[in-house]
Amino acid sequence: MSTGKFLGFVAIAISLYILWQIRQVLLLAFLAIALATVINRLVQLLQKFKIKRGIAVTISVILVLALFVGFIAIIVPSIIDQWQQLVNLVPESLEQLREWYSWLQNLIPGQLLQDIEDLGDLRTLLENISANDTGWFSGFFRIFSNSINFILKTLLVIVVTIMLLANPSAYRHVFLLLFPAFYRQRADDILSQCEEALTGWFKGILFNMTVITIFSGIGLLLLGIPLALVNALIAGILTFIPNLGPTLSVIPPAALGLLEAPWKAIAVIVLYIVIQQIESDVLTPLVMKNQVSLLPAITLLSQVTFAIFFGALGLFLALPIIIVAQVWLKELLVKDILNHWENPRQNSNSNFSDGRENQANKYS
Repeated sequence: MSTGKFLGFVAIAISLYILWQIRQVLLLAFLAIALATVINRLVQLLQKFKIKRGIAVTISVILVLALFVGFIAIIVPSIIDQWQQLVNLVPESLEQLREWYSWLQNLIPGQLLQDIEDLGDLRTLLENISANDTGWFSGFFRIFSNSINFILKTLLVIVVTIMLLANPSAYRHVFLLLFPAFYRQRADDILSQCEEALTGWFKGILFNMTVITIFSGIGLLLLGIPLALVNALIAGILTFIPNLGPTLSVIPPAALGLLEAPWKAIAVIVLYIVIQQIESDVLTPLVMKNQVSLLPAITLLSQVTFAIFFGALGLFLALPIIIVAQVWLKELLVKDILNHWENPRQNSNSNFSDGRENQANKYS
């Protein structure tokens, strides 16, 4: 290996190492860019009414923050009240589990019950839970530290978003300088397509989250499930994470329903299945006509991969990142490179080349 190739390999390795070390910062930067892209549509709408951009940005940011703060002010008191109900419900739930375990002991033959205990060690689990009832909130300082970390990251995202909104063309120009001069116009067009896809997806997912929160809340209230508001909000928020989110959102209300009556757990599962079918078969096709189509298996595997490597934030941002990445792959890699890849044996085997060209056009 020549010296130049060796130095190039070392430079690439160092760059990848640095990128890995700052992966959380990069994810926060992408979140800020995504928010700025979406809010910029509101800014452009205000500019159509002859409002200067600086004033339009200020109005848009204040409006978004006011909606967020208003949502928190309305919802948080109810969540705190229902959280206190959950704390009071824990001892009752543990007692219910113990009663079921005693009933199971009388119903199942002794040897079979012993096998079940060997597999799950249910008795030990219940005893440990009972012994630690008073220690569930012992991690106060860890919660406080995580809260401070979350607040600082949120402030960072807000500040960067405002900076991007103040002068987006300058940042866009800097990004386009990374491409060769002949390709910058094409790269600018691809950025515009990414903006359209990301904005359309955000509008659709925000609508879906709102509708699912309302439907879930109404359904859980009718079923008499405790903490209906909290569980409805969980269902709405987890809609942001397709595939995994709906599955995770059904667990808390189903568990609470099971503690009251087994039929309620079944009813909760049926309710969530119906709501998700409405979301996937009616809402999504209705509000996401122009969204980039994503293959379900690729989406699921990408979410799992992002969750493993980047944690909760990676899972949360997996879908918008996949949407942007798919636009770039389709436009840059497929249309601009692979579809124009010349066959070195074109002159000697024109029929084969024509077949390759037809196949390429089929997937373009």
